Amino acid sequence: MDPVTLAVLKGRLEQIADEMDATLFRAAFNPTIAEAHDACHGLYDATTGATLVQGKHGLPIFVGVMAFAARAVIGRFPDAAPGDVFIFNDPYLGGTHLSDLRLLRPVFHDGQLVCWLGSVGHWHDVGGAVPGNYNPAATDYFQEGVLIPPVRLFAAGTLRRDVQDILLAASRLPDVAYGDLQAHLSALDLGAARMAALLDESGTATILTGFAELRARAAMQMRAELAALPDGTWTEEDFLDNDGRTDAPLRIAVTVGKQGERLTLDFTGSADACAGPVNISRATTVASVYVALKHLFPEVAANSGVLDPVEVVVPAGSLLDAERPRPVGGYTETILRIIDVLFCVFARIRPARAFADAYGTINALSIAGQGGDGRPFVLFQFFGGGHGGNPEGDGLSHGNPPIATAIIPPVEVMEAAYPVRYTRWALRADSGGAGTHRGGLGAVYEIEVLNATAEVFVFAERARFAPRGVLGGGDGAMNVIEYEQDDGWHVPKLGAKAVGIVLRRGQRIRIASPGGGGWGDPALRDADAIARDRLLGYVT
Repeated sequence: MDPVTLAVLKGRLEQIADEMDATLFRAAFNPTIAEAHDACHGLYDATTGATLVQGKHGLPIFVGVMAFAARAVIGRFPDAAPGDVFIFNDPYLGGTHLSDLRLLRPVFHDGQLVCWLGSVGHWHDVGGAVPGNYNPAATDYFQEGVLIPPVRLFAAGTLRRDVQDILLAASRLPDVAYGDLQAHLSALDLGAARMAALLDESGTATILTGFAELRARAAMQMRAELAALPDGTWTEEDFLDNDGRTDAPLRIAVTVGKQGERLTLDFTGSADACAGPVNISRATTVASVYVALKHLFPEVAANSGVLDPVEVVVPAGSLLDAERPRPVGGYTETILRIIDVLFCVFARIRPARAFADAYGTINALSIAGQGGDGRPFVLFQFFGGGHGGNPEGDGLSHGNPPIATAIIPPVEVMEAAYPVRYTRWALRADSGGAGTHRGGLGAVYEIEVLNATAEVFVFAERARFAPRGVLGGGDGAMNVIEYEQDDGWHVPKLGAKAVGIVLRRGQRIRIASPGGGGWGDPALRDADAIARDRLLGYVT
C-alpha cells in the first residue's frame, strides 16, 4: 500500500477509536471512567484478536490485554454474527481484574468478518468483600468480585435482559453500572457506524490490506530499533512490598537477551504465585511488556507488530502467570514493577535514552458508607506521583503511572459526588530522587470523612522499596499512608495496604505518594536548576 493511502487510513482508524473513547467518557456514570478516563478502545484482528489500532486517550495496558480478550471470545464464539456484543471480566482469559469489564463487537461487511471493536472500562463496583473491589486481604477471586465469563449480551442486535440483570445484580451500585453499560454500548454503536462508512467508502480488501501493512511496518520498525542496540544479556530485579497477607517482599526479576533483531525477556526467578492479590495472568504480563516497550521505543507504531520480534518467557507457577482462583485485584502494582525493572535494565543497555523509575503505585483508595440521603456510596480513586528523571530533563511531578493516560479526578467533582472533603492536595517537597535531572515530585492528599462513619480500604505499594534512580541518580521518596483515629495518627501494619479502617466524622486519611528516581550524578546538576527548586519549595 502506498504511504499516503496508508497514512490516511491509519488516521481514519485511530479517529474511530478516539471517538469511541470520547463517547464513553462523556456518557459513563462513574467518575473513574467519566473523569479519570480509566478505559480504552481499539480495533482487533478478525481471526487472531491481535491489536490493530488503539485510541490515544485510553489506558495502554487495557489495549494490550484486550488482544487476549478478543482471542478468548473468538475461540468461544465461532458463530459470532452481525449485531452480537460479548461481555466478560474473567482475568484469566484476557482480563486484568474483575472491575474491568470488556465488551467486544464483531464488524461485518458484505457478510465478511473484518475486525472486532473493543471497549473496556473500570466499573465502580462488581461485588466481592470490599466496596470498590480493591481488597488487599483477598485470597481468591471470589473475595474480589463476581466473575463474568464471556457471554453474549446482544444476539443479532437483541439485548439479552437476563444477562444484563445478572451484571446489575452483582454491583452495590446497579444504577451506576447500568449507566456505564449503556455508555459502552453507545461507544460500540458509534464505532460500528464509523467502520461501516469507512468500509463502504474504501472496500473490505483495502481495509484488510491496511491492517496487515500497519502491523508489518510496526514489526519492521521494532526490528530496526533492536538492531541498533548492542548484543548481550542483562539482568535486573525489584520487589513488591508484600502480598497484602504476609509482610514479606516478592521478587520481580528479568533477564534481557538481545541478539541481532530479536529480543528475549525472561522473567524466570520472579516470585512464586502468592496468597494475596498481587498475582497477574500471563496475558497481563505480556501486555505490561508491550506498554514498557512503547515507552522505550515511542517511534514504533502502536499495534501488535511491536511484539513480533520479542519473546516473553513467563515461568509457570509464578505470580506473573496466575491461574484461577488466585486473587489478582492488585494487578496494577505488579505490572508497574515489571515496567520499573525494564526501565532500569534498559538504562544499562541504552543509557542515552534511559528513564529512572516512576513512582510505581496507583494508591488505590476506596471509602464506603452511607450518604446523608441514606443511600450507599463507594468512592474509588487513584492518585498521582513523580516520574523518573530522563536525559532531557526532570521527571514529571504529580503524573499518572506509565500504564495509564488516565486523569486524576478533580477535587470539585469528588466532593460533589461523595460526603468527603479534601483538606490537602499539594506537591510533596523532597520526594523526587536527586540527579543531574531530578525525579518528579509526588503529592500529599488528605481526605476528611463528612458522614457519621465510613470504611476505608487502601491498596498501594512502594512503602518498603523506593523508586530507583539510574546512572548515579538517587531514589525517590517512599509511599507513606496514614489515617486518623481518636488516639492520633496510625500507619497500616503492611505499609501501604489496609482493609476496613473505620473513620468517624471529621477524621482523615493521608497519602504521601512517592517521587520518581533521579537520572545521572546529582553533583552535575545545574546550579540554576538547584536554585529554582529551592525557590519553588521542591526541595528544602
